[in-house]
Amino acid sequence: MNFTDEQLINLVTSYFWPFTRIAAFVAVVPIFGARVIPARIRLLIAISLTMVIVPILPPSAAVDPFGLDGLLTTAAQVMIGLAMGFAMKLIFSAIETGGHLMAQTMGLGFAQMNDPANGVTVPVVSQFYIIMATLLFLALNGHLVMIDVLAESFQTLPVSMQGVSHDGMWLLISWSSWIFTGAVLMSLPVVVALLLVNVAFGVMMRAAPQLNVFAVGFPLTLTFGFVFMLASLPIFLPQFSDLIENAFMTVGNIVSAR
Repeated sequence: MNFTDEQLINLVTSYFWPFTRIAAFVAVVPIFGARVIPARIRLLIAISLTMVIVPILPPSAAVDPFGLDGLLTTAAQVMIGLAMGFAMKLIFSAIETGGHLMAQTMGLGFAQMNDPANGVTVPVVSQFYIIMATLLFLALNGHLVMIDVLAESFQTLPVSMQGVSHDGMWLLISWSSWIFTGAVLMSLPVVVALLLVNVAFGVMMRAAPQLNVFAVGFPLTLTFGFVFMLASLPIFLPQFSDLIENAFMTVGNIVSAR
């Protein structure tokens, strides 16, 4: 079998540029991009997804990979993959922030532990919700939907020198506000209930000043915090499902914005 230089270049570039988008996406997206997953495994996942997705893609325009157009195309694919992965990562950032708000209100803000997925130190309450959100994400086949959204992005925004548009970047910036919106929605029942408990303690301290607020208030606030967390768990799944759905819609709007 004889191949010309042009045919070899077209064959290599037809896999290389989709691989750059997929690799950037896998490096940032939740589950696949966790720091506990070795870089070799992430590279193997990116290569496997590339081998599966490329055969179903439409043919791309011929571009010299060693010229300026090739460099711009590579940069555009990396930017698209990072933008999509970052939008998905914001889901778990909102969960972590909500757990932090609850921990501070309960008095567990000092109880920190290492988050192996992100390599940072977070309150134990945040870690509990992150683990629960990860399990729910896998149970709802969120990782499969992520792969489907990634494959659809090549149909909406084919491989070219065009990256994420200005409207798409603005959508990504606007979506980042959901870190705080989702955190407040998740933690609001527990925070409001604990606020009422603290108000009751304040009234009790005024009525009986001889009581030690630290000896009595802290254990009861901690106990009530766990009780309210248990009571609010049934509403966590609908909130998390809505957050995932909004994230997937945002990713689709980012790549389709012109």
